[in-house]
Amino acid sequence: MKIVDHISNAKGKTLFSFELLPPAKGQGIQSIFKTMDALMEFKPPFIDVTYHREDYMYKKHESGLLERVAYRKRPGTVAICAAIMNKYKVDAVPHLICGGFTKEETENALIDLNFLGIDNVLVLRGDARKGDSDFIPTDGGHAFATDLLQQVVDMNQGQYLHEDIAISEKTNFCIGVAGYPEKHFEAPNFNTDFKWLKKKVEMGAEFIVTQMFFNVEKYKEFVTKCRENGIHVPIIPGLKPLTTKKQLITLPKIFHLDIPEELSEAVSACKSNADVRQVGEEWLVQQCKELIDFGAPVLHFYTMSNPGPTKSIVEKLF
Repeated sequence: MKIVDHISNAKGKTLFSFELLPPAKGQGIQSIFKTMDALMEFKPPFIDVTYHREDYMYKKHESGLLERVAYRKRPGTVAICAAIMNKYKVDAVPHLICGGFTKEETENALIDLNFLGIDNVLVLRGDARKGDSDFIPTDGGHAFATDLLQQVVDMNQGQYLHEDIAISEKTNFCIGVAGYPEKHFEAPNFNTDFKWLKKKVEMGAEFIVTQMFFNVEKYKEFVTKCRENGIHVPIIPGLKPLTTKKQLITLPKIFHLDIPEELSEAVSACKSNADVRQVGEEWLVQQCKELIDFGAPVLHFYTMSNPGPTKSIVEKLF
């Protein structure tokens, strides 16, 4: 079922969903099932599964020379989606990213997803490779999320890459895109970032999932601006509790977000990560209650495949 249909069928009730990371290469799928088992009691209608591009590792030869080798640390997104849909009878939403994939590879992945009965995709540009200061498009791939979005929209209209396909089946993906209540870090200003978001919706995006945030007012302002400017698709808030003191530095650095002073001071005063986790959970529970009161369609948790904090929070809400 499409995400927009799940939300419509809920008739205003706030739903629960979460995001999974594929296990690192060489690890089994049991880690995925362990996370799923811990959270399925809350009846999520859909689960996101992230996609990951290649990174580089350096292999040392006997001569002492270092060879830079490309490798994909977390493969398996499509197969994981198929596995959890088969085992748990829940919709899986794979991420699609620009980096690391050619247009041909993206088309083939979309064909596989269509054959598997996967109805939803979340279209993202994706991150730069570790070691690259900026995002570098893959040769033959997309440079921007709008380009990737257009490819999915084209396939929904029966348009494939090669014009020699005389008769082609239309796919029917429900397409989601990312939204940034605090502005994408590469955008010169919020209004420019917002114009690109509106363009994605005009192109065919049917729902928005936000970057994590710790100030509900940022989400409210973002939603209000969207509605005032003709964006009426569901806007799903992305959520993550603080669990370590280190995250006061790493989260703003990696995700370019603001942590409210009240929260940062409370975390700084903690004597252990157990104390941090309690503070982070209490803060996020309050965030969630405010989001439910505001009418957020879904509470979407970035679990990083660690279900414990999410479970502790959600059992206080659902």
